Amino acid sequence: MAKFLLLIAIVAGLALWLLKGRKRVEPPRAPGAGRDTGATAMVACAHCGVHLPRPDASYDAEGLPYCGEPHRVAGPRRP
Repeated sequence: MAKFLLLIAIVAGLALWLLKGRKRVEPPRAPGAGRDTGATAMVACAHCGVHLPRPDASYDAEGLPYCGEPHRVAGPRRP
């Protein structure tokens, strides 16, 4: 019985070693296809020009982006 269990353990260990040693080959993909770069669209504050992520911006009634409430209240910079 002990010889049988030892044989099963050796065969299982060998099978795991062989499976673990295999390298997975991925098919080639087109450049840029299916890649998530994690990039977020950026906008510039209409008052000071600082760039910030689009979801973090405050917007006025005209849809202009601002970096915060004080600049939104101040409005766009006038030349």
